[in-house]
Amino acid sequence: MKYNRVLTIAGSDSGGGAGIQADIKTISACGCYAASAITAITVQNTLGVTAVSAVPTPIIEQQIEAVLSDIGADAIKIGMLHSSEVVEAVARQLDAFKIRNVVLDPVMVSTSGHKLIEDSAIDSLITILLPRARVITPNIPEAEILLGGETLDCQSSLPDAARRLAEKAQTSVLLKAGHLTEEKLVDIFYDAEEGKVYELPSVRIHTKNTHGTGCTMSSAFASMLAKGMNLPDAAAAAKQYINDAIVAGADYEIGNGFGPVKHFFGFWK
Repeated sequence: MKYNRVLTIAGSDSGGGAGIQADIKTISACGCYAASAITAITVQNTLGVTAVSAVPTPIIEQQIEAVLSDIGADAIKIGMLHSSEVVEAVARQLDAFKIRNVVLDPVMVSTSGHKLIEDSAIDSLITILLPRARVITPNIPEAEILLGGETLDCQSSLPDAARRLAEKAQTSVLLKAGHLTEEKLVDIFYDAEEGKVYELPSVRIHTKNTHGTGCTMSSAFASMLAKGMNLPDAAAAAKQYINDAIVAGADYEIGNGFGPVKHFFGFWK
């Protein structure tokens, strides 16, 4: 018997709601084996990020190599990469081990507004790493940065934005609509391999427990690919998982700020 294996490369969240902690919870809840390479240690809770300490780049690269050379991976999820040096190190390992199912969440700014990536790393991310991913999962502020600073302020603009971003990044794009104000939210998945647009609709859930939703959705996407799903089915399954996790955790009280989603909604009440 063999596990469906997912390696997450991301930062640590001491509050447990996002980053590596959310990734491991999500991957496990989705029925896969989670391994990790930690890129940074953040000091944070539900109120926000107060400090970030980078893990030395050689240690990050060695973590990835240690996992892939022994355990292997059916998919890789990439989150917080704070510098150009780290981006280049991750790219080297992707080239060395040739993992096809790479889901990249272009984390740049925390929900509380704390900057998580150096300006120089954004260019490296676009030119070096995005083309090596099979799919990227930006939210609207991240997509605006990746598209050169344009404004995406309405639902109707998202399909074309996802297509243009896919062309620029040379990869498929799941563009998340959560930062818009409509009650009906439609995430857009542009499948660059087939040249097709898919709409992933949902209804806005009014809750403050949305910390780590981006990490969770990208990890779910990677997990579905690790289990053998095609891109459109994996995108739809990841959307369903995050929606169910938000609904299940909407009424919980934990901390004094933005709480997490309920990753294990299918296992405990």
